[in-house]
Amino acid sequence: MDPAAVNAEIEKYVRPQTFPVGIRMARPGEGVPANARVPARDLGFRVAICQTFSIARRYGWTVAVGRDDLSCPLAKVAFGFEPVLPYYAEGNLACGMYVETPEAAVRTEADVPKFGLGEYERILVAPLGRTTFEPHVVLVYGNSAQVMRLVAAALYRRGGRLHSSFSARLDCADAVIETMHTGQPQVILPCYGDRIYGQTEDHEMAFTIPWAMVEDLVEGLAGTHRGGIRYPVPAWLRYAGEFPETYRKLDSLWEEERAAKEQAPQSPAEDPAGTGRESRQSRG
Repeated sequence: MDPAAVNAEIEKYVRPQTFPVGIRMARPGEGVPANARVPARDLGFRVAICQTFSIARRYGWTVAVGRDDLSCPLAKVAFGFEPVLPYYAEGNLACGMYVETPEAAVRTEADVPKFGLGEYERILVAPLGRTTFEPHVVLVYGNSAQVMRLVAAALYRRGGRLHSSFSARLDCADAVIETMHTGQPQVILPCYGDRIYGQTEDHEMAFTIPWAMVEDLVEGLAGTHRGGIRYPVPAWLRYAGEFPETYRKLDSLWEEERAAKEQAPQSPAEDPAGTGRESRQSRG
């Protein structure tokens, strides 16, 4: 399937508020798409990678980001644009902010998914429906129900469970690097930086899947839809609601009034059987 077709299926079944995103890691020598904006050159500022996700999904722009376009030192290390220096490996960027001790900080930095130094030259990020390149990863932001919908679709053919891990930082590495390394879809918890620089909202989560698995995802979206798994999630509405006592009192008064009318003798004007007319005819 081409990216536009995959995008159409995601938008049909999941209805995300922002564009699904296609991401490709470009090796040295790969060209930059003609419509891509290079932040340092074209926008006049450097960006965080989570920021490019938001530019693509909110603006609909294609963005190409290399070492000189990046503002985030953590992302430069994780994506292999700069070497791992002892100052980084010793945990100085995590200690006192995310973790309490240097020992915990060392473990935190060691667990960050990373590409090898120089393995890739830049990251290409574009709205999936408009991308001119084949992505390595598809990234979709949504609320928890929409992410649940994508998880169900990803498991439709194979069953089982998805496995994801979280650290509250560097979700760009989780979304791209971890997904490419494992070749598996996963749920992404937007990190602190994504909320600051990407302006990701409190209600948003994300989901990533390798491009090699998107046909399974599309089949899963249709299959689970047939099975009754839908978004928006349909509410169960076939029940009688309860109302306050004062409301129920009005119902009781109406019932009492109807009962009283049924028991009261009818006047001639209210005589549907015409007995009053028959009496007048008998007198004539």
